[in-house]
Amino acid sequence: MALVYIGKKLKDALRLEDVLTKANIDYAVEVDTYTGGVIFRTERTGAFFYVEDPRIEETHRIMEGSGFKPHQL
Repeated sequence: MALVYIGKKLKDALRLEDVLTKANIDYAVEVDTYTGGVIFRTERTGAFFYVEDPRIEETHRIMEGSGFKPHQL
């Protein structure tokens, strides 16, 4: 599975869940930490969204069409 998005706000994570569910995309969500901030770096918690490798491009198109910026490695 590949990381496609890090939901930094609950409302964004819930909206993406709705978009992916309506598009019949199977996904996994894991709560994890990431580092944020420019001047003062802090550890924050977010919702990490994963999809299976064969559906990454399709998922990216759906996300972009719904206003999300997919995570790029």
